[in-house]
Amino acid sequence: MHDVRGLPMTAASGEAVAAFDHVMAGYLGFRADVGDRLKAALAIDPECPLLQCARGYFTLLLSARRMVGRAQEALAAAKAVAQKHGATPREAAHLAALDAWCAGDAEQALHGWDRILAEHPCDVLALKLAHFWHFYLGRSRAMLGSVARALPAWDGAQGHGYVKGLHAFGLEECGDYAAAEQAGRRAVEINPADVWAIHAVAHVLEMQDRPDEGIAWIRSSEANLSGINNFRFHVWWHRCLFHLERSEFDGVLDLYDREVRAESTADYLDICNAASLLWRLEDLGVDVGGRWAELAAQSAPRIGDHMLVFSDAHFMMALAGGGNTEGARRMLDSAQAYARTGETEARIMGEVGAAVCEAVLAHRERRFGRVVELLVPVRDRLIGIGGSHAQRDLFEKVLVSACLADGRRRQARELLAERLRQRPGNRWAQQALAKAA
Repeated sequence: MHDVRGLPMTAASGEAVAAFDHVMAGYLGFRADVGDRLKAALAIDPECPLLQCARGYFTLLLSARRMVGRAQEALAAAKAVAQKHGATPREAAHLAALDAWCAGDAEQALHGWDRILAEHPCDVLALKLAHFWHFYLGRSRAMLGSVARALPAWDGAQGHGYVKGLHAFGLEECGDYAAAEQAGRRAVEINPADVWAIHAVAHVLEMQDRPDEGIAWIRSSEANLSGINNFRFHVWWHRCLFHLERSEFDGVLDLYDREVRAESTADYLDICNAASLLWRLEDLGVDVGGRWAELAAQSAPRIGDHMLVFSDAHFMMALAGGGNTEGARRMLDSAQAYARTGETEARIMGEVGAAVCEAVLAHRERRFGRVVELLVPVRDRLIGIGGSHAQRDLFEKVLVSACLADGRRRQARELLAERLRQRPGNRWAQQALAKAA
């Protein structure tokens, strides 16, 4: 059997292959029903190795420690059907990558996907999963290169517009804003509901301090967010950043309640969106009411997760912001213990993450000198925790805020001068520099 892009796969029937293609189309498009699509496909062919691999992958993409066992079950099922029916070399490579990811070895999983893409650049799973992990390991150049190498093979293939969207985001994170904007807008022309491309253009407008255009861009895309999974909340987060830049705080709180945090979920990205917005608002002197309490309650069960250092830092923000000091201290202890394990993210936790988490708590406890002591040594390595430039920018703001609160005005001015050389139109930096003066 061959999928819609001509890649060989082990499957029971043409119907099963069509169902697999339907799942991959949903995955490319961030569709809310991708889980239902996968269940339907597995009902048609439960002995398809790639479908069982996809089940394991999608489970791990939730980045929740409690889901690792389910991913291991999917891995075992995939291995069993591969042994029963045989597997192509590509399928065997996916099995090995899933095995590595289940064991916490993201590096090995990435090597596997990169090898798959060298032979099969139109492999959706390998392409998107490599994009995910390069992003959360802070490897912008690798993220861009992975897609750029595959892009020519996608010319005319089903889903090629979505790959242009992936390329746009890689360009943006590498600072090529003109090319990123052009690629992102072209991807949205091809697929108006390509939420990753919509968000890639939003990133360009954020990094170039173009809030009016950013708000207009997201407004023009709102009608196309129907049917998108929870990533749509992140697009609303971007709109909130533009309103923050214009000091429209009531509008931000309204969007927070209606869109960003319309649902009280424990999803890591949803919590990251919400926690970072509340922190930014309070940093600007805005009263956020009791909104921290709900975030803290949803974050408390994630204290020992440590699936992504990036999300751990935001869980800490929610715990500290919600006044759960005991939970925050338990999380620090857990993070330090995790750093001694052998997982890929554990190394990052030891090098950068534990310091960031402690700095967040210290800031909340108004120990501003300690914040500076913790963040300055790791500042140049913050990219290692992953996330975008716009997301990690929060930790730069935490550092500047701590410098100002601790009376280190010269240090604050130096940090802000550096920022304004890169982003001369950034209103937050201009206002902070006035305070530092």
